[in-house]
Amino acid sequence: MTKQKIGVLGAGTWGTALARLLAENGHDVTIWSALPEELKSMATTHRHPNLPGMQLPAALHYTADMADICAGRDLLVFAVPSVFVRSTAKKAARYLPDGQLIVDVAKGIEEKTLFTLSEVIESELHARPGHEGCRVVALSGPTHAEEVARDLPTLIVAAAREEADAQKVQHIFTNPNFRVYTNTDRRGVELGGAVKNVIALAVGVALGLDYGDNAKAALITRGNAELARLGVAMGCQAATFAGLSGMGDLIVTCTSMHSRNLHAGMLIGRGMDVETAKKEVGQVVEGINALPAARRLAKKYKVEMPIVEAMGAILDGRLSARSAVATLMGRDLKRE
Repeated sequence: MTKQKIGVLGAGTWGTALARLLAENGHDVTIWSALPEELKSMATTHRHPNLPGMQLPAALHYTADMADICAGRDLLVFAVPSVFVRSTAKKAARYLPDGQLIVDVAKGIEEKTLFTLSEVIESELHARPGHEGCRVVALSGPTHAEEVARDLPTLIVAAAREEADAQKVQHIFTNPNFRVYTNTDRRGVELGGAVKNVIALAVGVALGLDYGDNAKAALITRGNAELARLGVAMGCQAATFAGLSGMGDLIVTCTSMHSRNLHAGMLIGRGMDVETAKKEVGQVVEGINALPAARRLAKKYKVEMPIVEAMGAILDGRLSARSAVATLMGRDLKRE
């Protein structure tokens, strides 16, 4: 594919790993951060503090200027934490041309609006005159930055309303170690990426209680059933939740020690309070951010999500971790 001019908004582990991948693919890549010192360190050392085994290409560029990162880009990648997606889109909107193609790689549901993050970005851009043609592609799947940074084989899904947009992103990102599929069920792909973090918290809690592999497998399987029920009620395709962005992302987040959500859940299961667990993990725990929205979606669409509700009871302090698991085990008997 011809060389593309790409801006990556966010210098966290995922944004940086993808910026490196895109630069290695031969594209002209600039990373933006609101923290100039973070950029200075990366530009000087060619390292990311949370990806110690990764060498950043010398060809990467860095900027703390929003106007600069938005100017003349063939593609703009949103890689900021979910809670900052709306504010970042609002700041970027004034500098973006109409028709800008955007890729969102953050995972979450906005609590206030219950929008997926692609919908959040679109709501900010389309509200500004002259930006109605901006398009957003969601890139999601079982992808730990630590492994992508080491060029380990990875598969992911580019989801967009228009197949052509997903295909363009597919060709820009694909390389021998990073295979991209396309999907037009964008909401389903994003829903999987957000809610699986809540299930991973629950799996972590079970591991923290030393409940073993049987409990882990049950929570992953039944958690995916909850996710699929919610997705279908919201108009998504059932098959999406059996794919990479559904069961695939759920498996990797619930089994890998790279998973911040699993780690946080384990700490909570061992008796640590939520705020202390977040500090111990040291990075954003998206499952905690996504939990309130997941509970509201379940209520709005009248979908039973007992694992999500159990995590809500634990984080609200209404039940201990052990009592919440006992509540799940004591539910009425039924067909699978």
